[in-house]
Amino acid sequence: MTTGDGTAGRAAEDSAPGRAAVPARPRALAWQRRRASVTRFWRQYRTHRAGVLGLATLLLFALLALAAPLLVGSGVDDVTDAPGGPLESPSTRFPFGTDQFGRNLLGLVIQGARVSLLVGLFAAVLSVAIGTLIGVTAGHFRGWYATVVMRITDWFLVMPTLVLAIALATVMSRSLVTIVVAIGVTTWPTTARLVRAQTLAVETRPYIERARALGGGHRHIMTRHVLPNVMPLVLAQTTLIISSAILAEATLAFLGLGDPTVVSWGGLLQDAREAGAVSAGHWWYLVPPGVAIAVVALAFTLCGRAVESVLNPRLGVSR
Repeated sequence: MTTGDGTAGRAAEDSAPGRAAVPARPRALAWQRRRASVTRFWRQYRTHRAGVLGLATLLLFALLALAAPLLVGSGVDDVTDAPGGPLESPSTRFPFGTDQFGRNLLGLVIQGARVSLLVGLFAAVLSVAIGTLIGVTAGHFRGWYATVVMRITDWFLVMPTLVLAIALATVMSRSLVTIVVAIGVTTWPTTARLVRAQTLAVETRPYIERARALGGGHRHIMTRHVLPNVMPLVLAQTTLIISSAILAEATLAFLGLGDPTVVSWGGLLQDAREAGAVSAGHWWYLVPPGVAIAVVALAFTLCGRAVESVLNPRLGVSR
């Protein structure tokens, strides 16, 4: 029995034996492969206990940073309306004590997580972007271009990164953008070296020769063939650089080169030094931001090592 519009008839034809299935669209197939890749990556990643612990720690700090306005309010850094007395020791009212202005150190540490994490993330992204661009182009074009670029990279490698970052932060205005730029433009050489080596290995594969034979240009080869193959290395390098960027931000802020209008973990350590917390024995002023920096840097390192182990099992990273 068929209906007037022939719906049942078409359904029967579609389900008839021997009828070829309609092929899925290329974009749908690509998304299906990506989902399968992510699922496979997570299945292998969660077998690394240290990596899972690092990821859980980072999620906790990220939630604290996002919820900081709700947890501590917007006036936690106000020195004119501090809730406590100067340098009060930890108590039930102030679990981390107070600073020299009477501000709640627990609220300051939570507020500082926003700046430290954002600066570390953006600085790492800038560093990896520069290193990836230089590494891919130097590995693809070679010749005089690769020679000049890699000699510049070698110069940056032998120069102390912290000294260069301090020099840039000194000559530029004191702001978070300055810190991000100072860290990003001084920490890219390692990524450039690694990406160039991977690019050279990828371009020896047969499908690159086939792409050139079919008329693929430089842009097509670099973006469609080389870049997707070096992205796993870039992802692992990003997670490792973030921890270094957070430490660099804390160092620059501790040296007084950060933005004085915002609260960061490094800025809290610099305030503690100026208040004489070390000589006076006010340990509660130094320990919370210092421990936060160490824990977040360690968490990113654990995640980076786990990602390296998943993407390259030959590394043999212990679980």
